[in-house]
Amino acid sequence: MNNLLRILFVFTLFLLLWIKHSIFLLYVLPILWLLSYRQFVKLNIRVIKSIFFFNFSVSLGFIVASLIKGVSPIEFLVYINLKVYVLTYFVFFFFSKVNIVQFFSFSKDLSYLLMISLSQIISYKKSFEDFRLAYKARVIRKFRQRQRGFIALMFEFFMKKALDDSKERTMAMRARGFFD
Repeated sequence: MNNLLRILFVFTLFLLLWIKHSIFLLYVLPILWLLSYRQFVKLNIRVIKSIFFFNFSVSLGFIVASLIKGVSPIEFLVYINLKVYVLTYFVFFFFSKVNIVQFFSFSKDLSYLLMISLSQIISYKKSFEDFRLAYKARVIRKFRQRQRGFIALMFEFFMKKALDDSKERTMAMRARGFFD
């Protein structure tokens, strides 16, 4: 992996973080869209799916706080949501062109953390797909009202799995001297 590419990514990321006005972000957005013209729809769907609930909850909290203080939230909401969108779009676009494993191969520790993260993502994705298929196969369409109970059980499973996995990975990393 070319070090120039790494430097370009970090520079662009910090440049986007440095932008303080929505108007400049609005200039960056069409450039990103043009660079990714063939992947435009696919990347937009991924970005929106990734940031929707986070942005919605943060925006809602900010609106409530602004109403309590009597301040107009519009300018800040546009800025923060646009910034999250542009940063997420840039990262997704960049790593759609560059192999993420090769990108972090310069550091043994980062490669190790990336492999742990990717293995967890794959494991969780497989568990989720298994749950989805089990639900679809075992529940008759007219009894889907029980979906909330199923979702609660699935949420409980993933929370317990996350806690257990984090304890296990922390012990493994500590045994390998990662925290020293």
